[in-house]
This record gives sequence, C-alpha cells and structure tokens, in this order.
Amino acid sequence: MAHSLGILAFSSVGPMELLVIFLVVLLLFGAKRIPEIARGLGKGIREFKGATRDIADEINSAGREVQTSSKSEPVAGTTPRSKTETGTPAKPSQPAE
Repeated sequence: MAHSLGILAFSSVGPMELLVIFLVVLLLFGAKRIPEIARGLGKGIREFKGATRDIADEINSAGREVQTSSKSEPVAGTTPRSKTETGTPAKPSQPAE
C-alpha cells in the first residue's frame, strides 16, 4: 500500500513543483542563459520533427511506388496465373464442329 502511495505522489506535477523546478533552473543557469537554452531546445525539436516527417514521406513514397509498379508490371521471374490456378473454374471448351 505504501508503495502505491509513493507512485501517486510523483504522478502529477502541480504549480508549486513547477515553480521550484523553474527556480532551480534559474539558479543553475542564470537569467541570461535560459533564453539561449530555450532557443536551442526549440531548434532541436524542429529538426527532429522535420527529420521524422522526411522519413515518413520517404516511406510513403516508396510504398506508392511499389503499389503502382506491382499493378502495372508482373514481378520478374514469375508467370501470370491462369484462371484455373486462381481457384475460379475454367470455362468448358466448345465442341469442335
């Protein structure tokens, strides 16, 4: 029971905790360095988002290329299946006249 109460005590950060954290950061880095740190952090986050967006776009474009090439061209080294191989019944041949 005491263990679960300890976890609950650290589960939320209230306004007093945020104020204490801000004061500690202010004391450690000083008022002049905080804007520089925030700018650097912002640039890092923007670069990370841009990189993840580029990777997602590259994956999506590769997927579209695979889909369009698989629809228009058969895969090399394979032969197209006949209707009987795909599970649909073949039409009976017409009698010779």
